[in-house]
Amino acid sequence: MNAEIISVGTELLLGHTINTDAAYVARELSAIGVSLLFSSTVGDNVERLKTALETALQRSDIVITTGGLGPTGDDLTKETIAQTAGKKLVLHQESMDRIINYFKGRVLGETQEKQAMLPEGCTVFPNDWGTAPGCGFETESGKIIIMLPGPPSELIPMLKNYAIPYLTKDGKAVIASKIVRVFGLGEGMVAEMIMDLTDCANPTAATYAKDGEMFVRVTARAQDKETADAMCAPVVEELKERLGNFIYGIDVESLEEVVVTELAKRNLRLACAESCTGGLLSARITDIPGASEVFHMGAVTYANEIKTLLLGVPEETLKQYGAVSEQTARAMAEGIRAKSGSELGIAITGIAGPGGGTPEKPVGLVYLALCDGEHTWVRKMPGTSRTKGRTYLRFLASSNALDMVRRYLLDLGGLEEAAYTQRK
Repeated sequence: MNAEIISVGTELLLGHTINTDAAYVARELSAIGVSLLFSSTVGDNVERLKTALETALQRSDIVITTGGLGPTGDDLTKETIAQTAGKKLVLHQESMDRIINYFKGRVLGETQEKQAMLPEGCTVFPNDWGTAPGCGFETESGKIIIMLPGPPSELIPMLKNYAIPYLTKDGKAVIASKIVRVFGLGEGMVAEMIMDLTDCANPTAATYAKDGEMFVRVTARAQDKETADAMCAPVVEELKERLGNFIYGIDVESLEEVVVTELAKRNLRLACAESCTGGLLSARITDIPGASEVFHMGAVTYANEIKTLLLGVPEETLKQYGAVSEQTARAMAEGIRAKSGSELGIAITGIAGPGGGTPEKPVGLVYLALCDGEHTWVRKMPGTSRTKGRTYLRFLASSNALDMVRRYLLDLGGLEEAAYTQRK
């Protein structure tokens, strides 16, 4: 089946709010084997929304709208869709009861009832994190329309818990997907290594680049989930054979998730000393539930005197080699480990740019060090003449640090081999 997304909201159209909803919906549709044909953004205008909806219904089997379900005057999605589809809006009492309970102890405005008015005969998707319910229904011509709220905190659980099951409940085939996450190899390189696998029809394998790393999605269609999973399994095993320990996980969300999990298994604690990343590594680790059991300390030691004061980096090391050097990275990792009492210490120091680089030490040059008390490993990210900007370099540096810890914990080797670029 083919689908189309219509994102509703003038704030999206003007760029005041970044449209993350469409990206999330697109990924979930892909995971169940629905092809996304178009994605558009429409302001809070009835006529333009109606035109977009009519066009979408002519060329797509499924139309998913995000946003415009709230209580305010410019929330016009339901009204416009109902009019276009020839549906009456009726009060859904269960949704109204949930809204009343949500506002218990507070003033319930008259406009809130608007959110409980839904197309007659639709399947209602409860909003477990807000007030505006979503819904889905079929038009007389057999097209499916799904309406979801705009805030990601409401849309994501509604899509996962209600909308996706609604789309798949009557399907004659089941889609199963496996995400093989890779760090240290670029998408182009992996695509060449698995070219024969990506040419297959069922199961399929497709490569994607994301945030300084890449992943392979393996997807199979079968009559039941067990069969689809079984079809994916040999492809995943073949990927493991070809890509080796550059694969950091199957169906995991991130490097930091893997690191926190593996630290917990071994009852080890990690401490971070950061300069150019400004606490990004520590933030990524502490974003993971359970990090408090394994993360002992994070220190942002930007200034040289703070590197000496907090981490014990010798002044002569800083004078002779500079803040961005193998020697300073070593001293930082050893210092944070000693200061925190953790089993492992990781350090990052570098030049994130856009200024500050020299011919000897260009923008993008980063040194990372990992110390376990007996040995200290150093990884170098060479600077390049072409960079993707400060934010990208800082994120890639933190990913390299996480990869060092992962490789240490799993005894994979390659701690000092940097993944500093994504070759296309």
